[in-house]
Parts: sequence; structure tokens; C-alpha cells
Amino acid sequence: MEWTIQELATRAGITSRTLRHYDRVGLLTPSRVGANGYRYYNPSAVARLQRILLMRQLGMGLSAIAEVLADEVDTCDGLRAHIAALEEERDRIERQIRSVRHTLEALQAGVEPRMDVMVAGFNDRYKDEVISRWGERAFQVSNAWWHGKTLDQQRAWKQAAEDLVAAWVAAVKAGVSPTSEHAQSLAARHVRWLSQIPGTPTAEGDRERSIEMVKCLGDMYVDDPRFAAMYDDTAGATFVRDALHAYARTRM
Repeated sequence: MEWTIQELATRAGITSRTLRHYDRVGLLTPSRVGANGYRYYNPSAVARLQRILLMRQLGMGLSAIAEVLADEVDTCDGLRAHIAALEEERDRIERQIRSVRHTLEALQAGVEPRMDVMVAGFNDRYKDEVISRWGERAFQVSNAWWHGKTLDQQRAWKQAAEDLVAAWVAAVKAGVSPTSEHAQSLAARHVRWLSQIPGTPTAEGDRERSIEMVKCLGDMYVDDPRFAAMYDDTAGATFVRDALHAYARTRM
């Protein structure tokens, strides 16, 4: 089966002039040229055009597209890569839609405009850290979970997290030991809180990685000033770290 240049241009939503230009620069040659000078394109040529158009939509220039196609050994592998890129773009757009929807809900509810966590989304500010420590999937799954919540659900989750932090700060001020029953009950509550977040080792029941994650979080609370401030000061963050480490070591 073949299509003329006019037929292909019409079906692809481009111009015959564009196809002729692709031919001139060696990006897409016709399958054959008839005795009448007409260009004809077979399914393989159309598949190549599909890939060119996909890369153009992703913002790639013609020279970059030519390099990709020239370096490619397996067309199927290239198509799989494009599917992955398109799925990534789809996910990005869906996150933007959810973000804007939540902003609209917040405005309609009369919420103050300071909605950094609710609008930006769970883990967005720490995306690189999450990916480097626990992988791309952990970020994507937890981020999708957060954006999938309604505004009220996000506010309830944030309040629960703030209550947990307040309980830790109160324990520090009470002067109890990190290994005390009270501190260890808070550590257990902290781990249960983590297990509600999809994509994390605690949510997936991976014991070894859960222990590693809890210890790693404890260290991060002390090492990162952002978290140290959350627990009032470095001493508070150190208390939380020691309690989590003890819990991970003896009860997980």
C-alpha cells in the first residue's frame, strides 16, 4: 500500500512542501518516485514520518532528529523510547491539570493564597533527593498519590504531619530518652505515617529497605537545616533521629 505526497500530507496534517523539504535534507525520502515525478510513501516511510512528527512535538530540531534516526539500530526500540517519552509528557500534563484544579478549589474555598505544599505537590521541592535516595518510581507514585487527593484530604494529611512533629517536639521538651517507651511509640507512629505514602519501602512492606529508609530519614532530619528547624532546633532533630534509629534497630 502506498500514499501519494498529497494524500500523506493531508492525513498527517502537514503540507506537501514540508514533505519535500524533509526529502531535500535527507530526513524522509519517498519510497519511490513514479515516472510522472510523483512521490509515493509506503508504510515504513509513514512510520518514519510519525516518529519525525513526534520528535518535532517534543521540541527537537531537524538536525537533532536526523542524528537520532541515524544512530538508531532498531526501529522498535526507537518507538518504545517515544512511547516512554509521550507517557512522561502525559503524566506531566496530568500533574499540571491536578495542580490547577487544586488551586481553583482553594480559591473557591476562600483559602489564603499561601498554598506551596498543596499546589506544588508532595515531594516536589525534594524531587531530586527522593529520586537519588529511593528511585524515580518512588517519586512518581508518591507524587501522583498526593496530587490525586482533594484539597480537604491534603489539608488533613498536612495537619496529621504537623501533629506528629508537635508530638516529637513535646517529647523533647519533656526530657524523655529517645529509647523510652514514649519516644519509641512516637517512632512507631512515624513509621506508620510513612507507610501511608505509596511508593515508599514502608508502604510496600520491604523490611530491609524500610529499615534503611527510616535510618536515612533520621540522618537527614539532623543534616538538613530545613528539617532541623522543623523540630525546633538541631537538638530536637537529633532526638528524633536517635529514636528512629533505635526503633529501626530493635523493632522493625
